[in-house]
Amino acid sequence: MSRASFYKWRAKYGGMDASLMARLKELEEENRRLKKMYAEERLVAEIRKEAIEGKW
Repeated sequence: MSRASFYKWRAKYGGMDASLMARLKELEEENRRLKKMYAEERLVAEIRKEAIEGKW
């Protein structure tokens, strides 16, 4: 592990205990999932908008 990687890891996780780290990982996963859902819904909305406007 490089020093830069170690210091980056320590800055992010340094003061956390195991339960806080696990919760952070859960929240990051939920955030990824919600962002994906949002992107998919925006795509569907854009397709509907184009269909209504007759751009296809």
